[in-house]
Amino acid sequence: MLKTRFTEAFGIDYPIAQGGMQWVGRAPLVAAVANAGALGFITALTQPNPEALAKEIARCRDMTDKPFGVNLTILPTITPPPYAEYRRAIIEGGVKIVETAGYKPQEHVDDFKAHDIKVIHKCTAVRHALSAERMGVDAISIDGFECAGHPGEDDIPGLILIPAAANKVKVPMLASGGFGDGRGLVAALALGADGINMGTRFCVTQEAEIPESFKQKMVENDERATDLIFRTLHNTARVMKNAVSQEVVAIEKRGGAKFEDVQHLVAGKRGLAAMEHGDTDGGIWSAGMIQGLINDIPTVKELVDRIVAEAEEIIDGRLAQMVHRYAEAAQ
Repeated sequence: MLKTRFTEAFGIDYPIAQGGMQWVGRAPLVAAVANAGALGFITALTQPNPEALAKEIARCRDMTDKPFGVNLTILPTITPPPYAEYRRAIIEGGVKIVETAGYKPQEHVDDFKAHDIKVIHKCTAVRHALSAERMGVDAISIDGFECAGHPGEDDIPGLILIPAAANKVKVPMLASGGFGDGRGLVAALALGADGINMGTRFCVTQEAEIPESFKQKMVENDERATDLIFRTLHNTARVMKNAVSQEVVAIEKRGGAKFEDVQHLVAGKRGLAAMEHGDTDGGIWSAGMIQGLINDIPTVKELVDRIVAEAEEIIDGRLAQMVHRYAEAAQ
């Protein structure tokens, strides 16, 4: 049994989390993650309004009696969602764990903490992690450059970012970006993290409510099958490489691009419609470099059990043998 500060603090069996994933973080997946002994998060803004979120929380509770959480991502937009109302739905729904991400979460963190809700804040830099720690969060999820979605603008891969954060962050910390098997879990623990946070890998499971065409595409893809878009707009996002992402990259490479030049290509409604129709080339889809290590579409339980078993075998077997052999040779 793998026990860490993270499993102890959040009351779960294994140091594995499924963070917020737009359009994917719904009750069936989250409940499956919870029932497998890991920690899943409903994505609040996947739901069209706070009332729908309240119903999704209730639906998830009907599917599991294990701990689960809700992700609330705060992004600067021209017309922001009613964050306070979403927050109220989370609190009134009896949720005890929240993953926050994005822009200036202090107001939300304060309200959640006032209601005895544990908060994990997702960030992409050590300085942001320390800022969140000062806000009073209970744990940090640190995103390396390999991750899907927004990796920040520093371009620091996990091999450096995780131990750099572990050197300074005092609360439990999850490593995010590029994780999908037991080898990655062991590596994250060795680098100083208390667990891993997986997004893309959980998309490619039987319980994830996305079309099989998307899952098969991520199985077929290798580690090079992502594009970095919005680089010139200083809002970098890693997405699955497809016809639309390549068009966005080409527009940016011409220079002087404004968001309006690519807005029609990256619009959320277009991406959602493409997903609903199973069109992997129809819009933008977040996916990480871990695609190169995804070879099947298991159930969530099969995936979690496999990761844990592989991690334990590496720790108790291969690594233990290395230490034993070295000790014998030194005698």
